[in-house]
Amino acid sequence: MNASRWRLDGQLALVTGASRGIGHACVRELAGLGADIVLVARDEPYLEQIRDELAEEFPRNALHTIGADVSEAEQRFEVFDFIADLGLDLSLLINNVGMNTPKPTLDYNEVEIRGIIETNLIAAFEMCRLAHPQLAQHANAGIVNVGSVSGLTSVRTGSPYGMSKAALHQVTRNLAIEWAEDGIRVNAVAPWYIRTQRSEPALADPDYLEEVLEHTPMKRIGEPEEVAAAIAFLCLPAASYISGECIAVDGGFLRYGF
Repeated sequence: MNASRWRLDGQLALVTGASRGIGHACVRELAGLGADIVLVARDEPYLEQIRDELAEEFPRNALHTIGADVSEAEQRFEVFDFIADLGLDLSLLINNVGMNTPKPTLDYNEVEIRGIIETNLIAAFEMCRLAHPQLAQHANAGIVNVGSVSGLTSVRTGSPYGMSKAALHQVTRNLAIEWAEDGIRVNAVAPWYIRTQRSEPALADPDYLEEVLEHTPMKRIGEPEEVAAAIAFLCLPAASYISGECIAVDGGFLRYGF
């Protein structure tokens, strides 16, 4: 076995939403595989605290932080200016940032809808476009977009969220085809309920939790590390012939049958 196919030594990954939940777990997973990381999140002081903690665990990895809200165009440019100023060589992009405000479709105002679309879809799309020049310099670069099962089937997340994630899955497919000739693989993961700070309020309702588990064949809530493992696999050289895929990390939810 060629062990290097299962390592990311010498590669630099940019992870958005890196301070908490899936993003934080993803940073740890990629660092454990040898990657250097650019961590991006809005709360810069907390992000730097996370970086210091990770530096103790992964002393051989270069860990860089920049506070930015990637739903804002100017701040997306700042992220890539930061990478250029440091002379870093980006080979992996993980678009993890997302947000939601679940409610009935008729209860949304235009500002709320645009906020969800800008954060979940436009930010990832534009991050891909900004990363392309650097990623195209590599023979096997990768992008992984964090989608959702709500982009594949109807769940109670609100229609704008499902709409944004479905579009993100389609962007993944389009870019996988368009950028294959540039040596860039583009994939997505689609989590179901994962135990994060954002999911805690919904899962705190015991009746709702019971209903979620009834529709999840594995009868449990997923952990951020389980999503991070799928993301990391898609980044590995071992996954070099996988592109345009959307892997559900859902405990069997999408295959559920009565």
